[in-house]
Amino acid sequence: MNPNEALITKFYTAFANADAKTMSECYHPKVHFIDPAFGLLKEEQVSKMWEMLLLKSKGKLKIEFSNVKADDSTGSANWTATYNFSKTNREVINKISAEFIFQDGLIIKHTDNFDVWKWSKQAFGLTGYLLGWTGFFQKKVQAQALSALRQFQKSK
Repeated sequence: MNPNEALITKFYTAFANADAKTMSECYHPKVHFIDPAFGLLKEEQVSKMWEMLLLKSKGKLKIEFSNVKADDSTGSANWTATYNFSKTNREVINKISAEFIFQDGLIIKHTDNFDVWKWSKQAFGLTGYLLGWTGFFQKKVQAQALSALRQFQKSK
């Protein structure tokens, strides 16, 4: 296992153990994170997002990861998050494909991709089935996620 594969493994092992501090240590101070739920987050926002998600899950978040690959500059992994969505208490099993760029032995860019419509059907039921594929619905979900993150950051 090369150092960047070890770093990805350390990150997801910490995530599975609800260890936001160790997750944060895997990131470069100038990290950029992108995913369909939050859009683009930068620097401290990224670590705060993971901390918030772990706290909201109240220990009921299951993380599994596989297919960790990396070279000197890029990497990837697949991971699955199983949890109850806080707004509806519906179970979600979200399969995610992650891509990484490394700098100075840390993650400088982290991009998560998943099927938003599939996620929204699980999280919102019929509403997600009917509207989850639309840009309007996806922007609304993203705005709510960013608002929750801002409120969390203010409370810390």
